[in-house]
Amino acid sequence: MDLNSKIRVIDGFPKEGISFKDITTLLQDKEALKYTIDKISEHLKDKNIDIVVGPEARGFLFGTPVAYAIGAGFVPVRKKGKLPGDTISVEYALEYGTDILEIHKDAIQPGQRVAIVDDLLATGGTIAAVAKLVEQVGGEVVSLDFVIELTELNGISKLENYDVLSLVKYDI
Repeated sequence: MDLNSKIRVIDGFPKEGISFKDITTLLQDKEALKYTIDKISEHLKDKNIDIVVGPEARGFLFGTPVAYAIGAGFVPVRKKGKLPGDTISVEYALEYGTDILEIHKDAIQPGQRVAIVDDLLATGGTIAAVAKLVEQVGGEVVSLDFVIELTELNGISKLENYDVLSLVKYDI
C-alpha cells in the first residue's frame, strides 16, 4: 500500500514555509490504518518487546494498537504535570526554547525491552528525550518506529544507536 497517498499534505500550516503532514486522513482510512499498525507490528514481532512507549499525543494513537497487536503493555510519556504519581522528567530543546516530558518512575521495570512508537520523526529531539527517560527507568530501547520521517531535518542523526523504522519518508 502506498501510504503517501493516504497522508494529506497541507502547505503553509501552521505557518508559511511549513508543509504539514496530516495523518488524520490515514487514521480515517480503515485499510491504511490497519496496514500501518500491521507494518510496525511486523517489524517488532521477533524483538521480544515487553512495553511499547508512546509520546503524547499521537504516539498514543499508534503505540497502543501496536502494543495490543504484539502482546505488549503500553506506557504513555506526557508533558510535565499530566501524569499522576511519582514521575521522572527530562528537559529537551525545541526549535524555540525547551519542553519537559515525564514518565512514571515505575512504568518500566529494569531490563524490560521497549519499542517507542510515534507518528513523526522530525529533528529527533523528542524521541531522543523519550529514549533517555526509558533508559533512566531501566528499560532497554530496542526499536524506534515511526509512520513518517522528515529526512531533510536529519533527526535520525540523534538516534544512531537505535534500530529505526520509518514507513514513509519525505524530503519536506
